[in-house]
Amino acid sequence: MFPEDFLWGVSEAGFQFEMGDPLGENVDPNTDWFKWVHDPVNVRSKIVSGDLPENGVNYWELYDSDHELAKRLGMNAYRLGVEWSRIFPKNTFEVKVDVETKQGRIVRIDIDDKALEKLENLASVDALNRYERIIDNLREKGFKVIVCLNHFTLPIWVHDPIAVRDSGFRKGPRGWYDQETIVEFSKYAAFLAWRLGGRVDMWATFNEPNIVAETGYFMVGSGFPPSVRANALNALKNFKRVLVNMIVAHARAFEALKKFDGQRADPDSPLPASIGVIQHVIPVMPLDPSREEDSHASRFLRHVHNNLFIQAVSSGWVDTNLNMVREGEEFEKHLEGKLDWLGVNYYTRMVVKGRKSLLAKLFMGIQGIPEIMEGYGLTCKAKDVSLDGRPTSDFGWELYPEGLAETLFEMSKYGIPMFITENGVADSEDTLRPRYIVEHLRVLEEIVSKKSLDLRGYFHWALTDNYEWAHGFSMRFGLYSVDLNTKKRTPRKSSVETLRRIIQNRTAGSI
Repeated sequence: MFPEDFLWGVSEAGFQFEMGDPLGENVDPNTDWFKWVHDPVNVRSKIVSGDLPENGVNYWELYDSDHELAKRLGMNAYRLGVEWSRIFPKNTFEVKVDVETKQGRIVRIDIDDKALEKLENLASVDALNRYERIIDNLREKGFKVIVCLNHFTLPIWVHDPIAVRDSGFRKGPRGWYDQETIVEFSKYAAFLAWRLGGRVDMWATFNEPNIVAETGYFMVGSGFPPSVRANALNALKNFKRVLVNMIVAHARAFEALKKFDGQRADPDSPLPASIGVIQHVIPVMPLDPSREEDSHASRFLRHVHNNLFIQAVSSGWVDTNLNMVREGEEFEKHLEGKLDWLGVNYYTRMVVKGRKSLLAKLFMGIQGIPEIMEGYGLTCKAKDVSLDGRPTSDFGWELYPEGLAETLFEMSKYGIPMFITENGVADSEDTLRPRYIVEHLRVLEEIVSKKSLDLRGYFHWALTDNYEWAHGFSMRFGLYSVDLNTKKRTPRKSSVETLRRIIQNRTAGSI
């Protein structure tokens, strides 16, 4: 059985859920993603769907009723995304802070109370008040709240993806490509800790920083901004530059949150500010385990996708040359020990084979280039079966629950508490979701029953349908469907009842 103090919840992100009020008064046009999905070039080339977030599910106004839906499911926790662009719709450059740099890295950012008072004068009072009301509403209903500072989107004054794309990084602002963003993000983190610390004890700096760096800067054409065209070597450099900047940003935000959130919101919280990061983790499997090239490709992708960021902010090792070897000059003490807990987002697996490459060996010290195999994991036909005969979702993602155990055991080496912070399936007809929920929670139940590792909660993605980034509204992840005209929530009854019974009975074994 699941323990009595296990956290059951859902996750949401501001950009994907907040907009959609009938009068359009709560539209937030001040993000890179808003500009990205409205760009005519992107729409014409089908990089994005053409669906617009301002037609979304209107959580900004309907949060109370959504929280009631979650409460009726028996949930006791809620992961909330705050939009940086709503808090600071205009830039915060004029607020000066002391920044120390060593060997090209920002190793210290000193933010004081005077800086916070200046930031308060720049902040949107309406947005702050709304987020305070949302958090208070959750707490009044008995939810433990996790606040995520950044879920993909950046203020347009931090990142203009169209200017960056069209100029090939010559014009900006350039977002995580530049170190200045680290400073501005740290100010934002400090300000939220200062204002919301009395309400929040669990913080996440980022959601899936690995996805931001990989899909926006290396896998050009994936639908993520800024997607600057580059050859493979330059794309790899861009990826590493962005990921390292986000690693440093996490460390400096960690320090700011600790400094300015010294108040326990809940008496049972172990720390006034428990700070994690939410990572997309995927089990990467060799197509042929007996073939060394395939096994190496699997190890390499696990290292880069799953572990590089987490290793850096826990041990201080930044594997900048990606050769999977700990070298002395790659250790950076200012990054070490900057993680209290880890959020794991798990959906499916990946299968790869290794393709020999002399360039990869010469420039990166690896034996070959990983090639993702179609027909498994994320690369299947939608509403079909994988090459292993497993059902696939509307997204074409393979049902692979046993990979969840493998993923958790891989990440348990960091020795910190873990939470499943996203797990769900795009399934508009609700034919696959009940099975998906049961099979994944059976995997988790076995782990927690045996006390095999420190797993403390499960957050489903998602309570309601939402705006699925470049795919718009076509991918329906909600336990509740949403009519985008009326905003009416309708339960997908089989899934809602399945998850409610598991939470109530604290077991998936009898379902």
